[in-house]
Formats: sequence, structure tokens, C-alpha cells
Amino acid sequence: MNSETINLVNATYAQTGASAKTDKLGMREMQARAFEKRNAPKLLIKAPPASGKSRALMFIALDKLYNQDIKKAIIAVPEKAIGASFRNTELSKFGFFMDWEIKDKNNLCNEDDLTNKSKVEAFKRFIESDDRILLCTHATLRFAFEEITIEKFNGCLLAIDEFHHASTYNNRLGELLRDVIHDSSAHIVAMTGSYFRGDNVPIIMPEDENEFDKVTYTYYEQLNGYKYLKSLGIGYHFYTGSYLDHGALDAVLDSNKKTIIHIPNVNSKESTQRGKLEEVSHIFEILGNWVDKDKNEIDIIQTKDRRFLRVANLVDDEPKHRATISNYLAKAAQDDINAVDIIIALNMAKEGFDWPFCEQALTVGYRSSLTEIVQIIGRCTRDSFNKTKAQFTNLIVQPNGAKDEVVIATNQMLKAITASLLMEQVLAPEFKFTPRPSGDDEPSKPGTIKIRGLNPIDTSTLEGQKVDKIIKSDLQDLTAKILQDDKVQQVSAKDGDDTDYLQAIESTIIQRQYPDLNNGQIETVRQYVHANIIMKTNPPIQKGNDLLGDTQFLTLGNKFVNVNDLDINLIDSINPFSHAFEVISKRVDKDIFQQIRLALESTRVEMTEEEALVLYPEFVAFREANGHNPSLNAKDKREVLLAKFQAFMIKNRSKYISEAKR
Repeated sequence: MNSETINLVNATYAQTGASAKTDKLGMREMQARAFEKRNAPKLLIKAPPASGKSRALMFIALDKLYNQDIKKAIIAVPEKAIGASFRNTELSKFGFFMDWEIKDKNNLCNEDDLTNKSKVEAFKRFIESDDRILLCTHATLRFAFEEITIEKFNGCLLAIDEFHHASTYNNRLGELLRDVIHDSSAHIVAMTGSYFRGDNVPIIMPEDENEFDKVTYTYYEQLNGYKYLKSLGIGYHFYTGSYLDHGALDAVLDSNKKTIIHIPNVNSKESTQRGKLEEVSHIFEILGNWVDKDKNEIDIIQTKDRRFLRVANLVDDEPKHRATISNYLAKAAQDDINAVDIIIALNMAKEGFDWPFCEQALTVGYRSSLTEIVQIIGRCTRDSFNKTKAQFTNLIVQPNGAKDEVVIATNQMLKAITASLLMEQVLAPEFKFTPRPSGDDEPSKPGTIKIRGLNPIDTSTLEGQKVDKIIKSDLQDLTAKILQDDKVQQVSAKDGDDTDYLQAIESTIIQRQYPDLNNGQIETVRQYVHANIIMKTNPPIQKGNDLLGDTQFLTLGNKFVNVNDLDINLIDSINPFSHAFEVISKRVDKDIFQQIRLALESTRVEMTEEEALVLYPEFVAFREANGHNPSLNAKDKREVLLAKFQAFMIKNRSKYISEAKR
């Protein structure tokens, strides 16, 4: 990659081949794990692109239909193109008890001229018939739901692919799902390859999500189990001027690699305003000289070193062109590595798009949706014989020095760092955290990290069981909620030493998600979540060999720490954003980076009432233990935070008194 590209994530994997192997029923690792939960009436499957979610659903749906007395299976996908993943499939020849078949009349994702109204009529006919399986889009499901009663879903399986399209706020799919959960006996299977919603709005309410059994298959498990792909880089390239000028796209585009280029939206500041087709023509010029266009609408470009590139233009949305080239990519490009070399896209080639040979994804312009970023990264993480490394690079324009530009750039940089940190969480192996008792000097076992001062979890009590369940099933979601929180980002970037306030914000977020937890439970969950964030951002590495054997070390802040010497206070003192800012500061123009830092410093981060309530018990305990109020001038940062809490309460005393009188 170009030396100016900042790779905030460099993940390397063992190539075990485990995720591609199949068992006696023809199931891959993730599919077998999901099938173990096939009897669950509500099942949530979180697994990355290419892990086999579609076929996992086939196995589960067929078992429910023929072994669990479920009458019908309704599968809903976001768009018609993704419906191809659920086409008729021979499963029996690999060991399963039957094949997956959908009658043509019940495949409402077929490329045909059916109108929304006729699709709804087909849906209603299916409900009243003896047919067993129907495939439709989310839109068709929503329209049909307007015309049939909820009782019609009783005894059915409702499977929703790309589940993150639902949400609890102003979202018809989310409302539909809530009604099915509460007012029908339907079984539900929800699947998603995106671990994070960009808007941080819950997909479903926590109390509803608690009814679901969960199957989580991480990016790490998927990539570590590949046969060919060895490493994945996620990085950023900051440029000045137009992305089509020298030093921008051409600096990171390697035409020897199978590549998807996503150009910026016409309304974004990265757009050249020349028009999307004009931008595609300019990319052609960067690649070489245009020669011809073949019958499949593939453009032929001759490079300066006289190679011929086959380029698919998915930006051109002329209906005949789009239909021809989409059909070609869906068929020929899946098995023939020579079918296409580069794909240029705008709003396509993201979710559900499959091109196994893709080695790099270049995205121009900041993407506000983390879901979109995850989906784009997933385009280049398929396992294929032609690659050992995959790379995602986001090209972001540097601000021009104007105040408004710096504010926008600051926000975008924080979001970019957040995206990298979140991806780093799912790309790293899972750790099991456990308290290290006093006097225990035994090395931590592989995969387990002992931490002094970490709150123990007593699973013999109901309180402990509740905390244990959250840590085992929801650590990833809590990590996403914390890192995506605007105030967490501002505090982390504004002042690297303000980690005590960061802890209070983390506690508030956890309390908001689990309002029934007491303060002790909230603090225990917070410790485990923060440890998970820090340890995955700074994974232990082997260093040398001593009398005790190989010892693992890690870099925390500016400290080189033996993994056996970890304590919770040290981990809590580490800012998860600090390393990323240090890396970026070395590559972004120094004057611009200084302006960004000043913009952050000028941002006032106000304490909220929720955060104050979290600190109240600690404030009371401090006064009882010390006999005086905390001081803003104290050397201890925690005491300073408690003094800020007291100042907040004094400032808002009149407000609380007037509210109490009402």
C-alpha cells in the first residue's frame, strides 16, 4: 500500500481451514453452531459476510417445517438481488435429509414485472395455500402486513435476513417485528452480518431481544478458519484537492489487484461535482486508455504497461446496461476470475454482493453508516485462492483550514477512528477475563486473562447469573454502544487523561441498556467491557523466552506490561482512542492536525444528569470516608471528577428543588 495510507487495523490469521470444512450433514462451522439452536422459537444469528448464513437458515427452516410442526417458512431479504442466496439448493447430496426448494410462484424476488400490489396478492395467496416456503423482500413483507391479520403468522417461521434494517424508531419493519413477537406464536430467525448500526438506535427493544437465543460467529473465527486469506488491513488515506487529482485515488489504486471502487455521493464534499459518469470516465483515464465495451457491458481498458483490464461500471444506472452487467456479475464473475478486474460503484456492490476474488475495497468519502462500512469491508473478505491479503481503504479529504471545514473533519476523523476500533473488536480473538486472587502468580492460560482488582462474578446468585449472561452474550453490543457514543468520542479525543469521566459515561450507557441492574452490577459489567475494548486494541504478544517459558506482553499507553501484571486500575487508565490519534497525527498535515486538536479542546463536554446519578453513591462514600468534600485541585483524578459532580449538583440545585416542589 502507499506509504501515506494509515492502517489503523492490521489483522493476521492462522489459515486453519476450520470455517470452510463441512460436517457429515454438509454444514460449515457457523451453520452447525446455528443448527444446534434450531429448536429455539426465537433465534438471532450474528455472523460476518461469507460465513454461510443463507444456508444455515435453509437447514433450520427445513427442520422446523418437517420436524417441529411449523406450517410455513417466510424469508424476507432487503432487496431482490440478495434473494439469489436462497435459490434452490441440493443439500441432500452433502448429507442433509432433504433439498431446499422454492416454487417459482413463491419466489417473489425473481427478476420479473410483478408490481408491489401483485406481490402482496401472491403473498396472501401463499398464506391461504398449502405451500410451505415463500421468499420476498422486506418491502413486500411490510405491504402484506398491512392487509393480513397477525393471526396468519401463527405457527409460521418468519426469517428476516439483514436484520439490522429494522430498528425501534420510526421503522415499519421494526414495528412489524414487534407485533409478531408480542401477538403471534410465530417462530423467528433474525440474521445479520453487521454488528453495528450507524445510528446507534436499537434494532429491537432490550426486553424483546432477551427472548432470543443467540448464535454469534465472529469475524475472527471466520477469517482465522480460512484456507487462503492470511491478513486484513483497514486504513485511511487523507488527501487534498480532488480525489481524482494526483496523489489521491491513483496513490492507493493497484490495478493488479481485483478491486471495488466506491465513488462519493454527488452531495458529499468529496464529490467533484462533475457528475457521476464524468467521474467514472476520469477513473478510466487513471487506469489507462479505453479500448472497447463487450456484449456484457464490460469496459476494456489498456493500462500503460499494456495489460487489458475488464472494468464493470455499476455507476451507470441506464436500465438495459444495469440489468446486463448485474446479471453478468451474478453469474460469470462468481466462478471465473478473469470475468472482471475492477468494479466501480456508487450505491451498489455493498450488502449481499458477492465477488469472492475481490482483494481491495477503495471507498472515497466518509461513510456515516457503520453498517455500510462493515458491508463494504465484507466485499473483500471472501476466501479465495487468488489472495492472501485483503485491504479496505477509505479516502478522506483533509480540511482546507476554514473553521467549518475543521469542525466537519474533526467529526469525521472521530467516526473513522470509531469504525476502526469497532472492526478491531470483531477481528480479534475472544478473551475470557477472570479476577486474579491475591498471591496468585500463575501465568494466565491461553485465551484467559487474569486481572487484579477485577470484580468477581458469583454465578450461584441470581444477580451474578444476570451479569454473567450479559458478559457472555452482549459484550460486543455494549462495546459498540460505548464506542459510538458521541460523548465517549469527545472525551476520549479531547483529553487523554480524563479516563475517570469516561468510566462514568460508560456506566451511564450500561445503566440505560439494563435499567434493572444495581450499581455494583453496572460497575462489574463496565469493568469487563472496558477490559475487552482495551485488550482487543492492544492484544498480548509473545516476547522472548525466559526461565518460565514464553511470556506475553502488551503495550498500554506508553507502558510495556507483562500480561500477568495487569490490574483493573491500569486498564481503566487507558484511553481506547489514544493509539489511533497517535498514528493519524504522524500522517495528516501537521497544521491541519493542530487545528483539529484545537477544535476538540474548545468543545465543552458537559456532565449529564444520568452521569451525575451514577457518581452520587461514590460521592457519598468519599465524604463518609474522608470527612470532607472532594477538591477540584486534588492530585487524584477520581477525586477531581467527584468535585466536578458536586459542582454540577450545586449548579442545578435550584432546578431540582423547583421540580420537587411541583
